[in-house]
Amino acid sequence: MAARKLVRTRNDAKIAGVCGGLAQYLDIDSTIVRIIFLVLLLTGSVGFWIYLIIWIVAPWDYQA
Repeated sequence: MAARKLVRTRNDAKIAGVCGGLAQYLDIDSTIVRIIFLVLLLTGSVGFWIYLIIWIVAPWDYQA
């Protein structure tokens, strides 16, 4: 089995491809990840900072 790598996806990107890439890594629907990030953002939690860090650190998926 190939090692999974967290990347930002271009084919499921709305803003930066973070939620699509994270959903692909976790093997769940990207809508669920987007809802989780939205709830974290609205509750004043660390959702914004997690999103920003993944945006900076995770590379684009160039095979898409």
